[in-house]
Amino acid sequence: MSSENWLVAGLGNPGPRYSRTRHNVGQMVVDELVGRMGAGLARTKVGARMVGARLQPGGPKMLFAVSEGYMNTSGQPIRRLMDYYDVDPARLIVIHDEVDLDFERIKLKRGGSEGGHNGLKSITQHLGGDRDYIRVRVGVSRPPGRMDTADYVLQNFSADERKALPQVLQRAGDAVEHVIADGLTAAQNRVHQL
Repeated sequence: MSSENWLVAGLGNPGPRYSRTRHNVGQMVVDELVGRMGAGLARTKVGARMVGARLQPGGPKMLFAVSEGYMNTSGQPIRRLMDYYDVDPARLIVIHDEVDLDFERIKLKRGGSEGGHNGLKSITQHLGGDRDYIRVRVGVSRPPGRMDTADYVLQNFSADERKALPQVLQRAGDAVEHVIADGLTAAQNRVHQL
């Protein structure tokens, strides 16, 4: 029987070159959540930085993690953490950028396709094709004109977006906490109304 642990994984790429790009919004949300707890991420032996915490005393343990590798290799360290801490795929929450949502929109879902997202593809592959994990989809909007999507998500947020970004990260962090505290359906009802 699996443990009651949750793993919250924020997707992105390593290093200062990518740290403030649209593709790294998942890692930014994990930083927001960890900052609320006055904690910091520590390196592990599996290629990820991680910290454990609880929403409240006696509540389920939450493991917050970001991969130290590139987006398309996210699945391996996440799978290793899941195996080590006995996390069921149904208790995995993956936070990622979503070009099919307008900037500032946040949507929650369980399962479904990866929509061309290389981080999600890597996770699904390392879970043996299991897609039964929860996604916190943080909208970054579609690229303008004919700009390539890969180039677009590797750019920093615009000046106007940067002004609104702290609130977006806060709302996405709240969404994660709602999922863990109240369940996915209740969290969707709350988050999708905003």
